[in-house]
Amino acid sequence: MAALGTFLAALTACGGAGFDGGGAGAAGRPGHDRAGTAEPIRPGTVDDLRPGATDPTRIPGVGDRLKRRIPADSGQVVAVYGNGRDSADATLVLYTRHGNRWERTGRWRAHNGKKGWTTHHRSGDNRSPVGVFTLTDAGGVLADPGARLPYTRDLSFAAPRWWAASHWHDFDYVIAIDYNRVEGTPPNDPTRPEGEDKGGSIWLHMDHGSGTSGCVSLSKAAMEYLLRTLDPDRHPVVVMGDRAELEA
Repeated sequence: MAALGTFLAALTACGGAGFDGGGAGAAGRPGHDRAGTAEPIRPGTVDDLRPGATDPTRIPGVGDRLKRRIPADSGQVVAVYGNGRDSADATLVLYTRHGNRWERTGRWRAHNGKKGWTTHHRSGDNRSPVGVFTLTDAGGVLADPGARLPYTRDLSFAAPRWWAASHWHDFDYVIAIDYNRVEGTPPNDPTRPEGEDKGGSIWLHMDHGSGTSGCVSLSKAAMEYLLRTLDPDRHPVVVMGDRAELEA
């Protein structure tokens, strides 16, 4: 029964029991899709995003409303810039704080919910929740690649084989986004403190080339980089949303 519960939890990843996103034919080989190509980073550069584009003490493109929700002790911010409210395309940027300055240390193309973004996420709406969330736990099908966050390897993370083949490796690596979940538990823990209607199992996970049911997806190489870099001692958080909501 315990194994069955864990298996069913994996099926509800990204907020729904159906497979995570459409357009599976665009994905290419699992774990090696075009959506996650890293861009070269020059130390000390900042993105041309407003507000904060020229202020190194701010996360570019993040307005005061969400800036106030970033914990004072957070030294790592994963910023997910959605292309638009109804777009499934996004850019993910990792920022690291040095003193009072933020430095961009990684940038990748990504996908979010297939229907875009929402400030009131509900189970099955196929939109990613806008907000600031902690990142405390990781796991997946594959062996721990050297993660700093607590990592749970469990074969029950695997996508069922009745999903399109392009989705089979979506959950080889996952990082739980602490939206409606219990921090300090494996990402596939099914507990929903705010109720089932608010959805859950919102993760960073591997990309299949199209939108998700609410998660944020990126390449295998990007996931490995984040797993090896996000440090619980630096209290990492994700700031995510479409650009208009982020700037508000």
